[in-house]
Amino acid sequence: MPDLNFQVTGIEPAARGLTPLLHFSVEVSNRLPTERIQAIMVQAQIQIQAPQRPYSEREKERLEDLFGTPDRWGQTLRNRLWTHASANVGQFSGSTGAILAVQCTYDFNVIATKYFYALEGGEVPLLFLFSGTIFYSKADGQLQAEQIPWDKECVYRMPVKVWAELMNHHYPNSAWLSLRRDVFDRLAAYKTKFGTLTWDEAIERLLRYDQEER
Repeated sequence: MPDLNFQVTGIEPAARGLTPLLHFSVEVSNRLPTERIQAIMVQAQIQIQAPQRPYSEREKERLEDLFGTPDRWGQTLRNRLWTHASANVGQFSGSTGAILAVQCTYDFNVIATKYFYALEGGEVPLLFLFSGTIFYSKADGQLQAEQIPWDKECVYRMPVKVWAELMNHHYPNSAWLSLRRDVFDRLAAYKTKFGTLTWDEAIERLLRYDQEER
């Protein structure tokens, strides 16, 4: 029976992705090198190991929306789910490589986006939890199927700049906010009332008004 190990070995942005997409390179190896693996259907849950890195004072301020003030981090700073990814692995013996494609978003209602954006540099410790199905041939040639054990996991430290450069490529000098329809309607009415030419100008006017009121 196969005994597989998974190790994330690298990361790069998709070369021609129409939307932000990261490719994680995964090495898959079998402890029984002569055993023939016919195929693997791999799923991975990817978690952000937030407690496993240090934070600057500015980063702590920007992360209050997620974890509260630093004096509460002993209770609130926990692993957070980023996303799920999957890959199909073809025939091999010994070891082979696979690509986990991860779709990224710049929606600031998403926890992972808020977290990555708050970081000024360094690395993000990621925990990959693997599951799925292994198809392999027994000595008599009979095809067998086994589930990937739930204890198969690995850690990879993703450079923050990889995510930041991907976002800058797809959304240069911009960010995205998702608003409720009624809030958008009010903002649109405000924009029309004061004759602002762009949404940026409308929001800047509101921010100036808020600062003057203080």
